[in-house]
Amino acid sequence: MSGMAKPAAYIADHLRHVLINGASAPHTAEVEWFFKQEIQSRGWYTGELRKLARRFCRVILHDASLDYLVQVADQLFQGNVLEEKVLAVLLLQPHAAKCTPAHFELFCSWLDRVSTWADHDGLVQYLIGPMIVLDPSRRRRVYEWAASPDRWHRRASAVALLRGTNLGLFYPDVRRITKLLLHDEDLMVQKGLGWLLRETVRFDNQATMPLLMSIRKTAPRLVLRTACERLAPTLREKVMQREAKTIKEK
Repeated sequence: MSGMAKPAAYIADHLRHVLINGASAPHTAEVEWFFKQEIQSRGWYTGELRKLARRFCRVILHDASLDYLVQVADQLFQGNVLEEKVLAVLLLQPHAAKCTPAHFELFCSWLDRVSTWADHDGLVQYLIGPMIVLDPSRRRRVYEWAASPDRWHRRASAVALLRGTNLGLFYPDVRRITKLLLHDEDLMVQKGLGWLLRETVRFDNQATMPLLMSIRKTAPRLVLRTACERLAPTLREKVMQREAKTIKEK
């Protein structure tokens, strides 16, 4: 039973007011220009949000349960205010290992509320991805997302494997997801797949190079270039020979 007397919605509203009162107008304009879309920003930097999350997380968990904290975060991860969604994730990030299967399902449902790659990547990298590592059976969800008509779910099918691939896990899944997403025309999805391949090849380029070589003739340029960003120059040139040859022929 939660010891917090106030409803979770009340605490979430209080945090919203804190974000408004501490907003920075110049940085707000900078963030909104950066995303070039309908997004609201309170002008907070990530470091400041982390400090705020730590402070309120201590206060909330002193008197209430983790489930109550999740309820507060669930209230925050709505609408189009970037900092509210980021704060929701940061409140829960240190406690992802203690979250329940029901919490995992809730976090997956938040993908329907995503507005930008920023709130998407925070959610998937810091909550969903680590929980997949803790229970690898959850990776079946990435295949469901790969077939989704929604760009953010398809991006999540790649980004959700990042935490695992940085631990040397899920390489067969990386291969399968690569094949499923390779010809996706959405740039957000292509960037997510390129990111996954970049981190996989960074962890083990001997295992991943054959995969890159097998897709180099058909992969979108954005995917291939992103995947090769951290390769040694000689290996990068080997993978990117298709482009060099095309340019030479022109």
